[in-house]
Amino acid sequence: MESTSNNRLINFLQQDLSIPTASIEIALRHREQNPNLLPMILWQYGLVTLEELDLIFDWLETI
Repeated sequence: MESTSNNRLINFLQQDLSIPTASIEIALRHREQNPNLLPMILWQYGLVTLEELDLIFDWLETI
């Protein structure tokens, strides 16, 4: 189930927020410490804005 949710999140990031694949790949490499923190890792590395982070969390609440 986690894989399906993760795939949906990645699709949302790419399609709705136009986050580049390279940015997502960077975050995926660093999420090994805690796989549930992908949105925070994207923000921590400056790959999404605070506004985009809010949109991600809003989207996560709907799934």
